[in-house]
Amino acid sequence: MLKTTKTTGGSRLLRANLLQPLKDIQTINTRLDCLDELVSNEELFFGLTQGLRKFPKESDKVLCHFCFKPKKVTDEVLKPANGRKSQLLISDIIVLKTALDAIPFLSKVLKGANSFLLKNIYQTICENPKYESMRKRIGEVIDEDVIHSRAPFVACTQQCFAIKPGIDGLLDVARRSFCDTSEAIHNLATKYREEFTLPNLKIPYNNRLGFYFIIPLRDITEKLPNKFIQVVRHGKNVHCSSFELASLNVRNKSAAAECFLRTELCLEGLISEIREDIRILTMLAEVLCLLDMIVNSFAYTISTKPVDRYTRPEFTGDGPMAINAGRHPILESLHTDFVPNNIFLSEASNMVLVMGPNMSGKSTYLQQICLIVILAQVGCYVPAQFASLRVVDRIFTRIGTGDNVENNSSTFMTEMKETAFIMQNVSSRSLVVVDELGRATSSSDGLAIAWSCCEHLLSLKGYTVFATHMEGLSELATMYPNVKVLHFEVDLRNGLLDFKFRLKDGVRRVPHYGLLLARVAGLPTSVIDTATSITSRITEQEMVRMDANCVQYQPLRMAYQAAQRLICLKYSNQGDD
Repeated sequence: MLKTTKTTGGSRLLRANLLQPLKDIQTINTRLDCLDELVSNEELFFGLTQGLRKFPKESDKVLCHFCFKPKKVTDEVLKPANGRKSQLLISDIIVLKTALDAIPFLSKVLKGANSFLLKNIYQTICENPKYESMRKRIGEVIDEDVIHSRAPFVACTQQCFAIKPGIDGLLDVARRSFCDTSEAIHNLATKYREEFTLPNLKIPYNNRLGFYFIIPLRDITEKLPNKFIQVVRHGKNVHCSSFELASLNVRNKSAAAECFLRTELCLEGLISEIREDIRILTMLAEVLCLLDMIVNSFAYTISTKPVDRYTRPEFTGDGPMAINAGRHPILESLHTDFVPNNIFLSEASNMVLVMGPNMSGKSTYLQQICLIVILAQVGCYVPAQFASLRVVDRIFTRIGTGDNVENNSSTFMTEMKETAFIMQNVSSRSLVVVDELGRATSSSDGLAIAWSCCEHLLSLKGYTVFATHMEGLSELATMYPNVKVLHFEVDLRNGLLDFKFRLKDGVRRVPHYGLLLARVAGLPTSVIDTATSITSRITEQEMVRMDANCVQYQPLRMAYQAAQRLICLKYSNQGDD
């Protein structure tokens, strides 16, 4: 969804931010302020989009190459085996020139920006005279018409003619030889088209093979003439060469290699000067990555959604987590009728138990909460009508099932190892998300483990969302007032479950929903009837015990509800009146 960055550096920064979101509220709000301006100012957004296109995709990688001091150009370095190194160095200089040439346009776009982040970028990059000074110094050596290209032969030609003419006589001679052999190769192709009646013969170029022929199969009526060698079929075409082309290729590559080596000699002094101001290049690389992530990923993603579908999250130091009409950012793009749901966690209500039948939406709801928190803490808008969050230091999840054969762990052992890790590392500012803990062992042991884990998490004051099928866990809400029970609404119609995917307060027991799903799956009727008889007797005994607990802990729950309202008022945006 967010992978719409245009540069490799922007993609890496986006991935790093998603894996390790920000924890500083001021930095998060600075990004959100920038995003506010981009969303509200279309001219600025499209201007930055256009400006970033002018920078080469690999700018950040190339700019950082100059941090490493190259070897001194000696006779050893001038051997043909090192020609590729010279070619890469020239390419880096061309990329640097292209990037510096794009700064004036970026400066023009950012001049009227109001957000702190964009103004700071303008002052740091666009108003820094060192960039213009470096650009002029490069312009004294590099031809002004040279541009960065990804097409192999165009890139090779640009590298050969990167240095202005007249600076090195031997370089000018090598260029002349390169042009002559290139022209001879194209003349040879024209000759073969006429001689062998091959009007669609093409002569592409790649860095490994040099020039070669491509002939469509439809043009070959009989066997190819003996002049063509190394014939290989590729789909609907034939790739081949000839002795004449091979000879010209050798001369062309030799001339190009001589151009590269003479160019490297000319660039030795320029590179030393560039390295003296390497700090401004690393700064430019970081800025380009950040702008690419915010403009081409965050702002672009929001601009492609309907109006008011995404909102700016608010952050409080120790306030509650309140999300109104939150949605799963990925699934909502696949399903237009996605049902939004709320979540509220605070100091007085720091655990939510989510109950409901299989396929009612519990796992999606847990993932939705985690994704909204991550999006908010990287500085992006979130899919909700309203979101007020506190910064979490870590998100712990215990979701999914499956054996781990590599570690010799069963499903239950894997569950316990992951849960143990959570218990050992969770803090009071963590968000813990657990999906059906204890389902991989016996019902009594599973309930006991889930209950004790919930009690331990309650004592740590972190925020916990716990999805479960175990109705016995709902008794936690009668004993601990800071536990809230929610359920996903499901209607029972004609013996079938009608999922609404809406979250409701309290416990709603759908009678024997597991048996209903088993019947739909095709289990024999006799098996279903026997199971129904057994579970009815167990349920009657359990209901009597749970009703007694509700009466016993009711006064304590009412006191906690009053405390929760007072905490909400403390962090509300309302005035003193």
